[in-house]
Amino acid sequence: MLRRSCCKSLRCGYYVTPGTLQSKAVLITGSSSGIGRMTALALANAGARLALVARRTDRLAAVVEEVRACGGAAEMFPCDVTVPGAMEAAVRGCADLYGRMDVLVNNAGVGFFATVEQTTAEDLDRILAINLKGTFHGIRAALPVMRHQGSGHIINVASTAGRRGSPYLGAYCASKFAVVGLTESLRTELLGSGIRVSLFCPGATRTEFFSAARRRTEHHRGLVGPVESAERVAERLVDLIRRPRAEVIVQPVRRKLFLMLNLIAPAVVDRLVARMIAAGGRVGRA
Repeated sequence: MLRRSCCKSLRCGYYVTPGTLQSKAVLITGSSSGIGRMTALALANAGARLALVARRTDRLAAVVEEVRACGGAAEMFPCDVTVPGAMEAAVRGCADLYGRMDVLVNNAGVGFFATVEQTTAEDLDRILAINLKGTFHGIRAALPVMRHQGSGHIINVASTAGRRGSPYLGAYCASKFAVVGLTESLRTELLGSGIRVSLFCPGATRTEFFSAARRRTEHHRGLVGPVESAERVAERLVDLIRRPRAEVIVQPVRRKLFLMLNLIAPAVVDRLVARMIAAGGRVGRA
């Protein structure tokens, strides 16, 4: 079980049973804010050693300082995951610093709100470069290190939007569906290798996702929750690192049933989604 931390400066407020993650070397992309930041803080309080990756150097440095203020071990590796070779440098830095890399969390991602008709080829290229190719670059960089070790754990953060498409999020959904397919393929390919592969699908999460995302429509404000806190989602992600599984979907049971209904009656779900958007609702990370 995850329990409350006694470290007041650790804003995430959770840690895993002491010793279970002690000294594990974990690289997290997109760790300067949101789910990535909260996961970094929780892992640090569990004794993990962190390599933190993001583009925003100032925000990344602040997270490193938060971790160190609690006595945790962290180093920053400013990196644009869309640039070929950038993730190789970050992974090398982690392995050189800690002697290994036990876990890769491919968390970097962005949103984009527009109808499919409004979306340009350039829009699609940008979101695929970050959400899909960024994940691919992380995988390609980590595999040689993990194969040499004979062990490792790759976690790809997708979304429930990668299990059921949402209107006004077509490009984002396409990128996350692609991450789901990439992860399932990789997981099967690595069976018996000692390298675990997990898919992590959060639903709507209270982060900067909506405020930071580019948009060409305001219809997304009708997308319906429930909205989880970033702390709660990070708690589930840390638990996945502690207890590797093929897939974790962070949604209430009724929302999981909604995803199951989509498999057998997608037209019914189309109408339900349209009604929910018309009615309006709370919003967060899709």
